[in-house]
Amino acid sequence: MNRIALVFPGQGSQQVGMGRDFWEQVPEARSVFEKSSHSLGFDLARLCFEGPEDALTLTANAQPAILAVSVAAFAAFQREGLRFDYVAGHSLGEYSALVAAGSLRFEDAIRTVRKRGEFMQEAVPPGAGAMAALLGLDQESVCAVCGETGVTGVVEVANINAPGHVVIAGETEAVERAIRLARERGAKRAVRLQVSAPFHCSLMRPAGERLAAVLRTIPIADPSVPLVNNADAELLTKGGEIAGSLVRQVSSPVRWEEVVQRLVKEGVALFLGLGPGRVLTGLIKRIAKEAIALPAEDLASLQAALNQVKALA
Repeated sequence: MNRIALVFPGQGSQQVGMGRDFWEQVPEARSVFEKSSHSLGFDLARLCFEGPEDALTLTANAQPAILAVSVAAFAAFQREGLRFDYVAGHSLGEYSALVAAGSLRFEDAIRTVRKRGEFMQEAVPPGAGAMAALLGLDQESVCAVCGETGVTGVVEVANINAPGHVVIAGETEAVERAIRLARERGAKRAVRLQVSAPFHCSLMRPAGERLAAVLRTIPIADPSVPLVNNADAELLTKGGEIAGSLVRQVSSPVRWEEVVQRLVKEGVALFLGLGPGRVLTGLIKRIAKEAIALPAEDLASLQAALNQVKALA
């Protein structure tokens, strides 16, 4: 039987209206949103369904919103009683994955990611940091670009998303220099991302230190299935390993290409992307062309994915 991995998206997948059909038609998903609002002290469901968009895209709001929608999608998936063998998530998505694996209580996770978003936003003054996507250059070439342009400012690899799809982060001027050099080196595209902070680089270490203090206050159980983590692309099976991994993740590159490769090595042939957007399953198809990657961002796509999963069982 094919092994199945549940994967969960990170920040950037948020969109107004996300999760509404889960809330309307799946009682277990509605309960997720109710717990969210109770834990955070404001109506998160309304923010997800109605916006405004500028409020939803704020890091401190986007992170709990994406977590809630992803866990609501997982609640709808759970009703089918289907097994899964591994979990993984892109950046913030690791928290959704840990909730799905029973390692984190949902209420603890959503309060933690709200603080995580605040800490990451506050780590660098507005305008002082930036991120950019460099497309069409391999990882070695991007590292060379960062090495040459980072002499006078921080610029580092932040996301290794897929072959030829690498994101950098750092101080704004250094990132701008890296964009220009990447274009000279033959990048098909080199563009600034519309983000509010330079995530997953060394500038985020103060955020990681603050997050560590929060994680020490919540219980983290052994996951029911292994997590392949972002920081190392390694299997984590013990609760005691997870807090340190989540802290390092804040200022380390997201090794998504390696995460998917590790899951394929473990025998995963089917990836189910639970949560808003389809970017994650698109990346998986680029990394592992032989694998099946199915998005489940709403009830229609979830049902289509479940039908395919059952047909392959």
